Amino acid sequence: MTIRKIQARDNQMLGTVIRQVFKEFGIDRPGTAYYDPELFSLSTLFETPGSAYWVAEIDGELVGGGGIFPTKGLDSTCVELVKFYLLPKARGKGFGKELLLHCCAGAKEMGYQSIYLETMPELTSAVPLYEKTGFRHLSAPSGCSGHFACSIWMQKELV
Repeated sequence: MTIRKIQARDNQMLGTVIRQVFKEFGIDRPGTAYYDPELFSLSTLFETPGSAYWVAEIDGELVGGGGIFPTKGLDSTCVELVKFYLLPKARGKGFGKELLLHCCAGAKEMGYQSIYLETMPELTSAVPLYEKTGFRHLSAPSGCSGHFACSIWMQKELV
């Protein structure tokens, strides 16, 4: 797997990949990233200062990605892990962990002290991955992501 920064040419395929994962897990509903207006223009969104997005490729094929974003309402030392999705062909091989650690390292390099995420119980392989890499469960959401359908909130200190 190759991990690289998002480029404008990735926008359509990445939006399609993200929507495909949502449909796969039956979570393509309001209050999720599925309906984010910028889903097919992520390279522009991640020009926002304090943000970054990386795409994952296998043999030149885009299979997913993940990013960090300074979500409104979060403490300035905390960034949110966002749009973190992989196609089935990229799962179960350690690629998710590699991409997640890449996102955490990027956040730390940018000076963040912690990383926050929101997810859903239907994403059955993601939650254990987050737990194994040091994310702890929170009892309520942080920040103002607008993703009201998410019911799992987690955070990790970047040490």
